[in-house]
Amino acid sequence: MAMDEADLAVLSAHAQDAVLHVADMLFQQRERRFILALHRFDWLRAEAHLRVQAGLHFEHVRKAALHGFRQDRPEDILNLLSIAFIPGDAPSGEILLTFSGGCAIKLEVECIEARLADLGPRWPCKNAPEHQGEAR
Repeated sequence: MAMDEADLAVLSAHAQDAVLHVADMLFQQRERRFILALHRFDWLRAEAHLRVQAGLHFEHVRKAALHGFRQDRPEDILNLLSIAFIPGDAPSGEILLTFSGGCAIKLEVECIEARLADLGPRWPCKNAPEHQGEAR
């Protein structure tokens, strides 16, 4: 669970390189919640090359803006790179989810409140994610 910027950085590290379809996200305006269903890489067991289905949601969301992808292409795949907080008038601000290929989601929030939870068993994947310039 993330309630401040430090918590959000930890959550971002665990969610880094998660993949999802565009169809696997939902903004519940009435509840002020933004939800994503992810296939998260298990960085705690990176040598085993495992993924797990996970749910990620953000509370107190006033507005959601998408950049670089279209909702009318639900099968397109996004690769999550990072989650960051851009402070506004405390405790409000924006949560920025950055994806590969220049895609992003910006959530205008009253405060930071997010939760990431694994939802099922892990399964093997062929390789660990790699980033250009990283030594593995």
